[in-house]
Amino acid sequence: MEHTPIRILGISGSLREKSTNSRLLTAFAELLPVGVNYAAYNGLAELPHFNPDLDGDEQRTNEAVQNWRSVLQSADAVVICTPEYARGVPGSLKNGLDWIVSSGEFVDKPTVV
Repeated sequence: MEHTPIRILGISGSLREKSTNSRLLTAFAELLPVGVNYAAYNGLAELPHFNPDLDGDEQRTNEAVQNWRSVLQSADAVVICTPEYARGVPGSLKNGLDWIVSSGEFVDKPTVV
């Protein structure tokens, strides 16, 4: 019986080009065993500001939001590496999370921060 490789999505909460968080995710990916596929999501900066009036209206939802949801949906698990910013997560990561609150991509999905 052939097994489907596990797909892990890495998300860096930092938009900085030389982010330590992004480098940690790269190091994490290098430690994964054979048979695990890893992909990094680098589109947080492309997401528009969350607007609940557009959420759920696929005709008006931005292409970057649709891609974000699709990438999350196709992952079996998610690893988030993020800095603390003003006693919380950076705004770009929070914005990305806001876009998926009602669409369910994280429901029952193993996730580690």
